[in-house]
Amino acid sequence: MKTIVGSFDSFAEASHASAQLVSAGFMQNDINIISNNTGRAGTTDNVREAETAPNDDSGVTTGALTGGAIGGAAGVAISLMGLAVPGIGPILAAGALATALAGAGAGAVAGGLIGALTDMGVSDEDAHYYAESVRRGGALLTVQADNVRSVQVESILKDSGAVNVEERVESWRDKGWKGFDSDSTPYSYDQIEQERARNRTMGSGPKIGL
Repeated sequence: MKTIVGSFDSFAEASHASAQLVSAGFMQNDINIISNNTGRAGTTDNVREAETAPNDDSGVTTGALTGGAIGGAAGVAISLMGLAVPGIGPILAAGALATALAGAGAGAVAGGLIGALTDMGVSDEDAHYYAESVRRGGALLTVQADNVRSVQVESILKDSGAVNVEERVESWRDKGWKGFDSDSTPYSYDQIEQERARNRTMGSGPKIGL
């Protein structure tokens, strides 16, 4: 088994890819989504949070989630979780990664994201790239598949809008980016919208992480 990672510009694109994977016969247990969920005026964007409270064990904000996005995300309709991640801000998480992040120690959640990705076989360098992509408003989808079906996964992720992370990283570096830092201030809603507008003009082709 290998882990295939797709980076997307939005939760909607990642959840659509997840639904396509489930329709193609992939198991929900093999799919994870991590998505930035920053909305206007510091609110969450994609779903409403209900009964949200800090987790005394982890220091991470978690909560039950409700709203239209859940019903429309067929591939991630269960186990969606809201978290607040240092350096990234509010996120949506689904799958085993959500469980791992919710159980991380206080202040260690961002490192937990990178560690969880590297435990899946993602290189440390790429894991930092992916964490930064979420910080800038993006979403990650990871899939576990055998060698035979990995080509099918790659095709589905590309068709669903996966982007070329390496090209994005080059554009960040051109603007002075040095690397992902969990102590950084999370992007605001306006900054994320500006980032997405820049991304739409790049026209970069997809690169799927294996």
